[in-house]
Amino acid sequence: METQAIVLERPGDLALRTVALTSGGPDAIQVDVEWSGISSGTEKLLWSGKMPPFPGLAYPLVPGYETVGRVTKAPKGVGLSEGDRVFVPGANCYQDVRGLFGGAAKHLIVPAARVVKLDQQFDDRGVLIALAATAYHAIAGEGATIPELIIGHGIVGRLIARIAAALGADAPLVWEKNATRRDGALGYKVVDPADDPRRDYHAICDASGDASLLDTLIGRLAKRGEITLAGFYETPLSFTFPPAFMREARFRIAAEWAHADIDAVMDLIMSGKLSLEGLVTNHAKPHEAPDAYRTAFTDPTCLKMILDWRDAA
Repeated sequence: METQAIVLERPGDLALRTVALTSGGPDAIQVDVEWSGISSGTEKLLWSGKMPPFPGLAYPLVPGYETVGRVTKAPKGVGLSEGDRVFVPGANCYQDVRGLFGGAAKHLIVPAARVVKLDQQFDDRGVLIALAATAYHAIAGEGATIPELIIGHGIVGRLIARIAAALGADAPLVWEKNATRRDGALGYKVVDPADDPRRDYHAICDASGDASLLDTLIGRLAKRGEITLAGFYETPLSFTFPPAFMREARFRIAAEWAHADIDAVMDLIMSGKLSLEGLVTNHAKPHEAPDAYRTAFTDPTCLKMILDWRDAA
């Protein structure tokens, strides 16, 4: 079996081409992809060649871990049927290219246990489930603290703020330096950092991925305050020790979502407490992928770029 897929041949060299699929195991399902999202964080690092050493990283590779499609074939006993809509958080089903993260293709073969069955009401917004679960993990997972201050009003920062509200917390403040990204707030306030005088935050969540901000954030902490690092950082993190020492600052790293986070986010969405409206901003066809990826990585007004595979061969 073959499929069309987005292939990063090497950093900066991306194309749509045909690749061969593996057969999969006994519990594998086949998925006809409808939409896949482009991550402006990890995938940008793969595209630019700046991704730090990462397990399984090698070119050529198929990116993508934000995919929604319909089941076209499923073995008995896996809880899925033909026609079911599912979210696929990536795949590793290719013979001649790496699957990192493997979801940007027309057809996928994945273990049934890996996908999340979606209500039929989900459309292209379903690609946001992984990011929403990652945001939930950062502020409501085991040992996490809901932040008073969020750094960055990109899509992850917006999801963190929306999830905080959905959980009944006080509205956080969001810092955003880029004026074009300060709109779209739902029940919380977005400001330029220079306009915020507060220096006693007990919980700050950084969703910016900017490794140079630690000293600034430490200076805004209360005694024994905590900074959660929810971005992905391409350069080493460092900070000046005395200010952190004086505050007994704590640092927490939030990794990717766990299945419990997916379940929690789905409950919030289905109950109407968490809205995904207004977060998908751009669409493109797979043959437009080179320009689409460039837009996703360089245009600050692009929160989430979606590739629409429904008419692809």
